[in-house]
Amino acid sequence: MTTGLVSTRTALEHDTGPGHAERPARLVAVLERLEACGLMQETVALDAPLASIEPVQAAHDASYLETVRRACEAGGAQLDPDTPCSSGSWEATLRTTGGLLAACDRVHEGEWSNAFVASRPPGHHAEHDRAMGFCLVNHVVVAARHLQRTHGYERVAILDWDVHHGNGSQHMTESDPTLFYGSLHQHPLYPGTGAADERGRGDGEGTVVNLPLPAGTGDNAFLTTFEERLLPAVEAFAPDFLLLSAGFDAHVADPLAQLELTADVYRRLTERLTAFAAERCGGRLVSLLEGGYNLNALADCVEAHVGELTRGE
Repeated sequence: MTTGLVSTRTALEHDTGPGHAERPARLVAVLERLEACGLMQETVALDAPLASIEPVQAAHDASYLETVRRACEAGGAQLDPDTPCSSGSWEATLRTTGGLLAACDRVHEGEWSNAFVASRPPGHHAEHDRAMGFCLVNHVVVAARHLQRTHGYERVAILDWDVHHGNGSQHMTESDPTLFYGSLHQHPLYPGTGAADERGRGDGEGTVVNLPLPAGTGDNAFLTTFEERLLPAVEAFAPDFLLLSAGFDAHVADPLAQLELTADVYRRLTERLTAFAAERCGGRLVSLLEGGYNLNALADCVEAHVGELTRGE
């Protein structure tokens, strides 16, 4: 197995201000842990390149993107009640997207077996034409479109185990029968979307699978739902490539939710997912850091996730 690890120090320049949950220290904690536990040496590192605007425009409104760019150029702004940007946010965002695209390219080419992109800001709440929930650009949707347009993949699946439902990812894919979106998340919780009866629209009916879970769910019930309800739906979709919105904010120590998972369940989830990818789509799996706001818990979960990626199937 060759696991790619993509990151960039530029992501630390996305300044969300004092007291904000999505802070640069998150990425520092992740990278320091991967170094300390030896996983940095077991992966192939890549500094995230800057994405060009064209692939981002395949998923987002051009005027919205220009508004964000100008806001960052002017020194920053409050794009949404939860989502500030600073002078460094535009480059951080484009490097996070660029890092995910580069990881997808290398997995496609067979240079890497799989990859983890450790960067920020996160993306799964960003809608087609607005920032939301700490997110400016929906990186996984941009990557899904890139895989289809650049590499010819017919069916791409986005899985999301962040504790918050990825409203942007769902809304931007739900009418497209060539894209699958599946989410396990706490409900009720921000952003209020992700009910079980949200299953896609029009030609995309059935390509959205939401599995809302109550507070206090715990490891075993979460893993059972993943194995018995989400993976069979992904198998029926028959994807060529898997993208994972890897949020770790369902951990019991996280301040923003109450699913009460442990780091070990992320190891077990990753073990199941890499085995599934090996069996169903040539092992092609790339994950992107989304949420996770307790620094020690986040580092524990990422260590478990990346460690299992390096073992693979």
